[in-house]
Amino acid sequence: MSCSKIFSGNLPELTYKVIKYFQNDYSTLHSCILVNRLWCRLAIPLLWENPFSIPTGNYKFIEVYLNNLNDDFKTKLNEHKIINNSLPLNTLFNYPKFLKNLNIYKFIFSVEKWFETTIRTIKPENRLYSVSDFIRLIDISLFKIFIENEVYLHTLEIEISGTYYNTYIDNILELILQNPNFIYNIRNLKLYISSSTDFWFYTNSNEYTLIKYHIFQIINLRQNLKKIFLSYDNFSLYQSLLLSKDYNCSNTLNTIIFYYIDFKSIINLNEIFEQLNVLESVHIINCYSLSISFTQQIINLTKPFKLKSLFINEISQIEPLELLFQKSGDYLENFGYDFGFIYNLLFKQQLLELIIKYCKNIRFLDSCGNDDRIIHLVFNLIENIKQNLNYLSISTSSYDNNRECSSIILQNLGQILPTKLEYLRLSIHHIKISDFEVFLKNSQDTFIKKLLIHNTTGQDILPSIKNYIMKKKKVKYLSIYNSYFVARLYDIVDHSSDLFSFNNEVKEFGLYNIKVQSYSSLMIRLSDFVKELD
Repeated sequence: MSCSKIFSGNLPELTYKVIKYFQNDYSTLHSCILVNRLWCRLAIPLLWENPFSIPTGNYKFIEVYLNNLNDDFKTKLNEHKIINNSLPLNTLFNYPKFLKNLNIYKFIFSVEKWFETTIRTIKPENRLYSVSDFIRLIDISLFKIFIENEVYLHTLEIEISGTYYNTYIDNILELILQNPNFIYNIRNLKLYISSSTDFWFYTNSNEYTLIKYHIFQIINLRQNLKKIFLSYDNFSLYQSLLLSKDYNCSNTLNTIIFYYIDFKSIINLNEIFEQLNVLESVHIINCYSLSISFTQQIINLTKPFKLKSLFINEISQIEPLELLFQKSGDYLENFGYDFGFIYNLLFKQQLLELIIKYCKNIRFLDSCGNDDRIIHLVFNLIENIKQNLNYLSISTSSYDNNRECSSIILQNLGQILPTKLEYLRLSIHHIKISDFEVFLKNSQDTFIKKLLIHNTTGQDILPSIKNYIMKKKKVKYLSIYNSYFVARLYDIVDHSSDLFSFNNEVKEFGLYNIKVQSYSSLMIRLSDFVKELD
């Protein structure tokens, strides 16, 4: 009865909660549109709140926005065959109004891709504008549409990753500054500043100085900024912004994410944190120069330093990290390391020992092991954080001498897992069926919502998966990348190693309410993970 009421629209609040659950599942949202008018009205805003970041490769939605242009402008475009009369005659919704998240770089990129697929078939002599002028014109025109529709923007991402788009970006920044109400409701501001060679050449130009000034102004306009994402090496820009006397987010900013930042020679970091009165979480993701000078500034803070995430890909000293964990270990929830396969083994051991000693509240653990001593320390860590652990990723290398490591992991991991995991990824090479079945038997009491297995050189594990997971319904989403599929499933069309590519297998798992997805779509990448941080 309740289900029929949801579909008929008698419980709109509950219906919205159901549809909201599929916020990032775009294919399901498209299906929701077809159910009835209420479902369509609830699903459409979710599909259009961040259209420039949907990875479909289809940019025809640009034309839906262009339908909001004034008639004179559309007439000119049609007269010169710029859009080839492809604009929709009418639309059911005010689509610009639904925009909530905007990455300026992806916005410009989408316009360019739309241009490539729609405009470049038109002869140059029939075009009203040059390529660059046309893209700039569409960029500005679309932004004016957003501004005129009083978009309620929540997140703004300013990404500067090279010289090509930067002129366009600066034009848009100027337009934003001319219309400050456009960013009035922004709570999340993300700044991506590339450290590439061509960008550093560009940083010496007057254009970069202007972009820096415009970014500075945008930050100063934000009275209620709650979250800021700072990326790549140019920390001097961020430091000048955060230490500015005009900076006015000291009583609102509660989250800072440092992503690939080099902290070398930073001397005023403590001043930044001291003036942030409501800071609740700090995230350090693959940053550089976590030296004694960095940690000394942290431990000298009079306020708690609530380090929620730490992912490390380089380390030259262990002492600074021990000081950092002594100060902030109780706050740490997300931890990972990846030093490659030739990194100092002693450092790995010492790092894991420090995590075991100081960090009891880890929920997300990303680890790699190519030595039995490291693997046993990882097991000790899992036992230590078992009550909180929700996301776990374990990987080994593909070297032949790591067969023993793979066996150790599979023979021991299952019995130390918690009763429920949101996510488990095993990138374990040289998987032997006997070892794998030990893992499956030992983990029978664990329900895993998302299970990913990467097995490029081992034996065929699919029959074991069916016996222990499929028939017992131990997972909800499943991804397997296994080179053995090419040889075993002889009726395939291509040579994919992803279980998702085999329709008969996908259907069979579906009969047990297990949804098979592609490995790449289900895997949590660090770049995606940081976007969801609070």
